[in-house]
Amino acid sequence: MARINPHINFNGNAEEAFTFYKSVFGGKFAKIIRFKDLASAEFKVAEKEENKIMHIALTIGKTDMLMGNDVPEIFGKTNENENRSKIVITAESKEEADNLFNGLSVGGEIEGPIGDSPWGSYFGCFRDKYGIEWMVDFDPKNNG
Repeated sequence: MARINPHINFNGNAEEAFTFYKSVFGGKFAKIIRFKDLASAEFKVAEKEENKIMHIALTIGKTDMLMGNDVPEIFGKTNENENRSKIVITAESKEEADNLFNGLSVGGEIEGPIGDSPWGSYFGCFRDKYGIEWMVDFDPKNNG
């Protein structure tokens, strides 16, 4: 069965926020990826954004995870008083990821088609027909 975890967008202060959350919840960082970690000829990263957080995950309890990232400036500023969070579904298989992505996105707007990501998982994101933002992820390294 898929797991669901929250994901929060930040305007450049994700690391500060997650350090704070860790001080409150405890736990440990399961993953920290900076934009510079993914930089390549195909994925250019502005120098001022190299050290910003592309993905951070804090384990909370035995199975829960709080995730987040800094939104690159080219995408504009995240409205901190509106919907700046996403629901992340961690699937147990590619098939489950496809089924959830295809089912939940009907009538919505695909932001990133599901497929292999530069960070090694099978990933896609969309806003459903009710305006809720979702990310679907399958990582064979964590589910194999």
